[in-house]
Amino acid sequence: MGVLFVLAVGLVAGIISGIVGTGSSIMLVPVLAAVYGPKAAVPIMAVAAVMANVSRVLAWWQAVDRRAFAAYAVPGALAAAAGARTLLVLPARAVDLAIGAFLLAMIPARHWLARHLVRLNLVHLALGGAVIGFLTGIVVSTGPISVPLFVAYGLSKGAFIGTEAAGSFAVYASKTLTFQGAGALPMAELAKGLVVGASLMAGAFLAKPFVLRLSPERFRVLMDGLMLLAGLSMIWSGLVPA
Repeated sequence: MGVLFVLAVGLVAGIISGIVGTGSSIMLVPVLAAVYGPKAAVPIMAVAAVMANVSRVLAWWQAVDRRAFAAYAVPGALAAAAGARTLLVLPARAVDLAIGAFLLAMIPARHWLARHLVRLNLVHLALGGAVIGFLTGIVVSTGPISVPLFVAYGLSKGAFIGTEAAGSFAVYASKTLTFQGAGALPMAELAKGLVVGASLMAGAFLAKPFVLRLSPERFRVLMDGLMLLAGLSMIWSGLVPA
């Protein structure tokens, strides 16, 4: 029953993340922790995230911005490997609070940038990729942080989803390989991650028709809603005792 519940949540998370570009980890990590235990949830989600991002890249391959992907992915992947090897340099709860506050602050910041026609460039993507990659190596998920970065660069709808997914794939692949090299990804967790990832992949392809019908403004409203929920969720995680 637990496995079926995980797969059902994975399918729903795949559809939602396929529409807004991220959010699957926020939905799945608590479920994985409850079913398999918090220690196993991290490597399982890392494997599943790799597969989920592959599906979104395949669904939007022609819309991927190659230059933005390269600028974000190269420093992001290197930093993710360094973050995964870091032994609790920062308290996890403090990281959750900082990320949550950042996400909430980025909602008005995104509107300010849009009103003043300020766009981020490739250098900003590279710097953001390094920071986000390192944090992703330390904590379970930082998925929504990349949302304001790519949106402020000017990407929307399929281009945003495909490019963000390609960059996240590089980051999570680096994190997964680091786990494997450190012996923290036994075959049992790998198999579970592949099964969960398959449900996320199915959801991502089911979501594509919904994205094609979204107007750019409605897509941006969904981005604000996602950042609000994700920010509040991470602040709650940082404040409430485990």
